[in-house]
Amino acid sequence: MTTAIIQTVSGRYVDVLHPRPTDIELGDIAHHLAQLCRFGGAVRRFYSVAEHSVRVARILPPPLRLAGLLHDAGEAYVADLASPIKRTLPSYQYVEGLVQEAVRQRFDLQLGRDDEAAIKRADIVLLATERRDLMPHDNTEWSVLAGVSPLEERITPLSIEAARDAFLAAFDEYAQLDLLGA
Repeated sequence: MTTAIIQTVSGRYVDVLHPRPTDIELGDIAHHLAQLCRFGGAVRRFYSVAEHSVRVARILPPPLRLAGLLHDAGEAYVADLASPIKRTLPSYQYVEGLVQEAVRQRFDLQLGRDDEAAIKRADIVLLATERRDLMPHDNTEWSVLAGVSPLEERITPLSIEAARDAFLAAFDEYAQLDLLGA
């Protein structure tokens, strides 16, 4: 059996080719995503996947916020790749999907097609905002952003520690909402 075992910041060993829900730890997710820079680092100032996830969750309706917060949680175990590169690597997409499914099971995220589409839309709106606020300015069209307007609020990136803490606080808030059925 082929394995691909990584060690997380908590000391756990996780086989990303055979991830189990019990392998998934919230503290690992928050720490790892806070350490990962969006866009492969092609931003004017460090901006983490953890902060991105918090911001995606905030623009979703309450019932989807927990799922929005965790929409990139698999990247905590397999790293983040820029989307144009990720699309060319089916084996990476497969492994990321395995880990993301373990995350969904661990946190009991049951999403329908409409829910997934809403999270994707929020992700794209945030992409437009991130591009405007964090990336080098140019006039090149990004087809994925056609017809998408950025949020009014400007992004001032958080520190790694603040992004990790914001992620954990958002999880606590949204998990509580989830328990209340909101």
